Amino acid sequence: MSRTSVQLYSVRDAFAADPSDTLRRLAAIGFTHVEPYGVLDNADVLRTALPEHGLTAPTAHAQLIGADQAAVFAAAAECGIEVVIDPYVDAERWRDPADIAATASALNAAARVAAGHGVRVGYHNHWWELASRIDGRSAFEVLADRLDPEVVLEVDTYWATVGGEDAPALLRRLGDRVHAIHVKDGGLARDASGQVPAGQGRVPVAEVLAAAPHALRVVEFDAYDGDLFAGLAESHAFLAEVAA
Repeated sequence: MSRTSVQLYSVRDAFAADPSDTLRRLAAIGFTHVEPYGVLDNADVLRTALPEHGLTAPTAHAQLIGADQAAVFAAAAECGIEVVIDPYVDAERWRDPADIAATASALNAAARVAAGHGVRVGYHNHWWELASRIDGRSAFEVLADRLDPEVVLEVDTYWATVGGEDAPALLRRLGDRVHAIHVKDGGLARDASGQVPAGQGRVPVAEVLAAAPHALRVVEFDAYDGDLFAGLAESHAFLAEVAA
């Protein structure tokens, strides 16, 4: 099975306007997997359009903490999604060990609900989980220590780098906890400006891939000044070349 996917948030405007055509264009680039966002909102189209275009969604993003988790996991299961990843916990929740422990407890509890639907739970970082330090370690790694083994990590290697971490070293430390990585590149601006196709910016993408050889590789742009589909095609080609 291919280990390359694409986060649909990258093409969110196109997907909102014409989801089926957007999926068709991604499949034409060569993607066989996608990572949806907003599982509940998009479940109806994903259920039918993914198989129509020969795509699967092994992972997806959806807010879990404080949400109707049973509904999210039921929709995910119907769409063939294996891992639902909570994509965001506010920056101020990563400064106090007690808040980090509470987030871990909430994710662990969500994983128990998910198991009843045959789905797993994950967490995805931004820059602030890495920039925040607890006794010399990143708050993200403090979280990882408190998560049950059933909860996986999706490491956004761009945001990890922005947060001041050596992303390949972080991946090696986290090891098998890393189920997926976000592959993106750019000038490391906190506002996501200046992002470029993989291999063309300041993130050591080839080293990142080597550090997590078994992880699902999810290509993403938070923002991009050029043609998004062309940029995604360049990233896809780079990953294919590095893997060759």
